[in-house]
Amino acid sequence: MARVIFTDLELKNAFKSLSDEDPIKKALKRAFEDIENNFRIGRPVTKDVYNKKGIKSVLKKYGVDNLRIYNLPSAWRLIYSVSSDQIEIIAIILDWMDHKEYDRLFK
Repeated sequence: MARVIFTDLELKNAFKSLSDEDPIKKALKRAFEDIENNFRIGRPVTKDVYNKKGIKSVLKKYGVDNLRIYNLPSAWRLIYSVSSDQIEIIAIILDWMDHKEYDRLFK
């Protein structure tokens, strides 16, 4: 089991501001539940792409050393990182984006 948290208040508020009927919000809720039950459910971003400009900026911006990708419907992606405080596993939600934005990370 993992505890799912947002990386910052701005991202949390962005999630809360989505309509409960929004398909992305529904998909994000499901993703959060899936990650809580199995934090390894998203695929890891391999270390060989960590030197890509977009990926480097995400790692630096959030001060994390690992990234995982969870596929959402309609080609949206959820980016999160996994950490531990020796008592529990923490999944840190970094961002969600459409496929166009996601592709820019890997250029």
